[in-house]
Amino acid sequence: MSLAVAEIIVALATAYAGLGMAVAIAFLLLGLERVDPAARGAFAFRPLLLPGLVLLWPLVAWRWRMLSRTGA
Repeated sequence: MSLAVAEIIVALATAYAGLGMAVAIAFLLLGLERVDPAARGAFAFRPLLLPGLVLLWPLVAWRWRMLSRTGA
């Protein structure tokens, strides 16, 4: 029984990280300059943002969506 619970937890963590990686890559390629105009042309620091973006992807996706709605 506990093995099945552990497998479910690992599967959920893997799915969360996979979605996070997809959102992070899309954000770094398409959305970062919209959210922070000072980041325009600064490509050296973008890989440093990747771990945080993967972990906080729901907040990043929500914020990105809100900014695209308001046109800011």
